[in-house]
Amino acid sequence: MKKPKYDSLRVGIVCSRFNEFVVNALLDGAQRGLKARGVREKNIETHWVPGAFEIPVMARLMAVSQKFDALVALGAVIRGETAHFEYVAGPCAEGIMQVQLETLIPIGFGVLTVENVEQAAARSRPDDTNKGFEAAQVALDMIAAMRRWG
Repeated sequence: MKKPKYDSLRVGIVCSRFNEFVVNALLDGAQRGLKARGVREKNIETHWVPGAFEIPVMARLMAVSQKFDALVALGAVIRGETAHFEYVAGPCAEGIMQVQLETLIPIGFGVLTVENVEQAAARSRPDDTNKGFEAAQVALDMIAAMRRWG
């Protein structure tokens, strides 16, 4: 099977500012994951939103813009003492999935849903276990898989 050419792909990244200390590490991982496959830095565009709840809206705007072959969604929802976690985590994931289904633009899901800061730190280390790195790789894998079908 012919290996996809990633150097011409355009990838958009949407990041949540809430828990930015974690999201910055996820963003570093995502950029590293894209560049490791040959995506050019000039073809990676990052947009920030206030929180994870807003990610699906920006992802949809980016997807319908026809500027991107794939997107990567990055955020960190950390459980607290209130029900806020449930009101944000589920709808964020569902919204991102809906954008993919409506637009057929793959979105690598790098929104952490964790119990505490320690779990967030463990998933945003500066290595290949970084969930931003993994989400970027998934987005590229989905481009290749979808192109085989159409």
